[in-house]
Amino acid sequence: MIRNTTSGWGSVSRWLHWILGAAIVGMLAYGWWMNHMPARADRVIYRSIHADIGYVVLLLMVVRLIWRSVNPAPALPADTPRWQRIAARISHWALYLVTILVATLGWAHSGAHKPDYADWFGLFRVPQITSPDKAAADAFEERHIFMAYVLLALIAIHFAAALWHYFIKRDRVMARMIDGEPGQEGATPAATADAA
Repeated sequence: MIRNTTSGWGSVSRWLHWILGAAIVGMLAYGWWMNHMPARADRVIYRSIHADIGYVVLLLMVVRLIWRSVNPAPALPADTPRWQRIAARISHWALYLVTILVATLGWAHSGAHKPDYADWFGLFRVPQITSPDKAAADAFEERHIFMAYVLLALIAIHFAAALWHYFIKRDRVMARMIDGEPGQEGATPAATADAA
């Protein structure tokens, strides 16, 4: 199934989830390494690659939000407490918004930095949203790094919640993002555990 249903994630949503998840975690690790590597002449090349992938992440996040807006989000199990439903909604939207913010701050840093990082893998130039300004570039970079750590914390919470659903609650909330099989809303805890 390509589209989501009220009980399961479609293939498009699952592919976007895992591709973006891998890209974002990879970018966080790459960014940390890049900022802690010894000073070297070719450092600008590594920063340019980081920016090039960042543009792709931003574009995919926009696609993901558009797809999410025209597809239902699968419901949580019927026995999920109200506070957990609210927490899940807040954490998911926080992940979306902070990812976009981190990528946008990186984009702003690119335009303010001289030279910029607009040359996308040597194929074309990405339009920039800021103008060269060293002070602004430093400020954008500082905020970009800070929000990247915020994003890392949100990912850790998301990962912990997924593991809790899979190993402790033993429902299909995490599993249905892997195999696309629908959950069992309204099932008893024993039946849900057996299905997992």
